[in-house]
Amino acid sequence: MVTPSPSGDREKVVSKLPSWLRQDLKVRAAELGIDIQDAVAAGINAWRALESDYSPIDTAGATSFSTWLPTGQWEDLKATSTERGIPFVQGLAQSAELWLKQHPSPRHRPVTGITSRKIVINQKGGVGKTAVAAGIAEAFAEDGFRVLLVDYDPQGHLSDQLGIEQIAPGADSLVLHMCGEGRGQLGDLIIAVEEPRFEKRLSVLPACPDGFLLDAKIAVSRMRNKEAALDRALAPLEKDFDVVVVDCPPSLGMATDAAIYYGRRRPGEATGVSGMVIPVLAEDSSATAYSMLADQIESLRDDMGIDIEYLGLVVNLYDSRRGYVATSSLKEWRSLGDPRVLAVIGDLKEQREAVRLRRPLLAYSPHSDQAEIMRQIAREIS
Repeated sequence: MVTPSPSGDREKVVSKLPSWLRQDLKVRAAELGIDIQDAVAAGINAWRALESDYSPIDTAGATSFSTWLPTGQWEDLKATSTERGIPFVQGLAQSAELWLKQHPSPRHRPVTGITSRKIVINQKGGVGKTAVAAGIAEAFAEDGFRVLLVDYDPQGHLSDQLGIEQIAPGADSLVLHMCGEGRGQLGDLIIAVEEPRFEKRLSVLPACPDGFLLDAKIAVSRMRNKEAALDRALAPLEKDFDVVVVDCPPSLGMATDAAIYYGRRRPGEATGVSGMVIPVLAEDSSATAYSMLADQIESLRDDMGIDIEYLGLVVNLYDSRRGYVATSSLKEWRSLGDPRVLAVIGDLKEQREAVRLRRPLLAYSPHSDQAEIMRQIAREIS
């Protein structure tokens, strides 16, 4: 429905948008100090100017949305939608999402020149470290940040899940650079994730099986301050990235010490920005593993006199149908208070499907519950 304004320069349009998209528009426009009607108008102009088709958006469950547009713009959008063979609501949704992509959030951009570091860590396997690391990295990249995702686990699950080839044993790798034996520029090994949703803002440093020997190689090396091995290797890359997310191996060895040290809060850095993100399960064995990790973090903090922050816990693969053990464990995680529980993620199918297809979750199923939770975590730790 279209209603002319008294001045005649704009007309009120009543259409539909998915609730998540309407909310994102409202928040982003407020962050940037832009009237939402101007944002929608700019998005429509940009969308109509595209030379190729835009990726479809799931508009199921779209609800009423009204705004004021320049006179005639709604008819132009309808005409372009017809030319492209899509419903008007789809054209409006694509226009809104395009505007969001072209106008990233200004939240917490690094004003100190310090790249933020999110260390996704737990020595217990099977808790979903890789899914959480990839998910929050994708969320940051989607939101306009330049993100480096480091596959620090020699098993290479992260690289495999994103369809990125691991580095061959014996070749130049993060492992060699950490041990002072790098043969070239570490940045040359970085691979951009080729998904339009991230617009080349998401990059991966692939895993190398040589990482299985990393603890031993660091231990026998002649390097001073061995805990700083990862910090020294990644430091030259930080100028090109706003956020570095490290997917850690399930280990309590020297490699984990190096990851913890890398995530320390640096002089001049704000609190709550860099630190440990710890995926856990709602079960007793996960609590035991967390206690061991916390002891390691506290020992490193005390021994080296550094500030290490817990950004929070992510309770993963939660299913209340598993009964008292699951529900009571979740209650205990929440009762800790510090570190806080950032999110509870159910045992959802979209992540498994994305892994099977070797695609990022937020590209494969951007509007799924799991994708929204990853965005929530990223907002909480940005």
